[in-house]
Amino acid sequence: MKIYFSKILFATVFFVSVEMTPAQFLSASDTSESSVRKYKNIINANKDIVQFIENSLAKKGLPKHLRNLPLIESHFDRNITSHAGAVGVWQFMTAHANQYGLTEDRRTDIYRSTKVAVVSLGNLYKKYGNWVTVIAAYNCGEGNIAKAMQSANSSQYHIFSKYLPAETVNHVKKYLNACYATGELNSVLTNYNSSRMKKVFDARSGLKETSSLSETDINAGFSLKIIAEELKVNINDILTWNPGIEEELQTNGESIFYLPTDLMPDFLLRKNTILSRSIKEGRVTVPK
Repeated sequence: MKIYFSKILFATVFFVSVEMTPAQFLSASDTSESSVRKYKNIINANKDIVQFIENSLAKKGLPKHLRNLPLIESHFDRNITSHAGAVGVWQFMTAHANQYGLTEDRRTDIYRSTKVAVVSLGNLYKKYGNWVTVIAAYNCGEGNIAKAMQSANSSQYHIFSKYLPAETVNHVKKYLNACYATGELNSVLTNYNSSRMKKVFDARSGLKETSSLSETDINAGFSLKIIAEELKVNINDILTWNPGIEEELQTNGESIFYLPTDLMPDFLLRKNTILSRSIKEGRVTVPK
């Protein structure tokens, strides 16, 4: 007896992907109503502080979603002190504060600490080029980021994060959850994916440098392996542009799908062909 498993839009799909390497899932880990409500309530209860922080960020050309950093760090409480000795809304350690001329006793000053935080975040972004890594570096320090990158031989967070402290990985997850609550998650993840593609060159696939990514939607019927074959790119490039997409497809049955802008038209033209091949070749025969 032969049993065939094929894709239905709302069903879980199984297809062979032996060439795929696992990528850490980058998305919100808690999208529950209670989580969203919690974050929104904290923001609404601190409107004046939030507005000041957002205005300070905007003046320096930084995205407003960075207001979610003090949201998860301190709930905008200027008097809070962590178990490690971090103080204030932005949870500055003494050494970090002193690096930017903020004295220990001024860490509870919302105005001074925010100005320092904006400069610090801007400097981190110039160094790392994406906000996910910036949030990680803000939590554990640039030294730990450098060690993790060296251990993983990669500058991509979804690859080197396994070498970071568990607290830092959890901190990034909280940030992504907060961004989901404020409707800014897609912006953060698009920024992450785009930054990884600024200098992509793979001799095997003959890819040229790409400066940006375009997005579309796919469902779990699509085989990433077959997408790579049809577009004549390496499967690892697909996973680099779309960290965590395998888990997203398995969990939700659909996902945003990123490709370099110059490749997206080819994918859209071949989309039906790719889906047909994926369903046909994804069938598995189970012996009776």
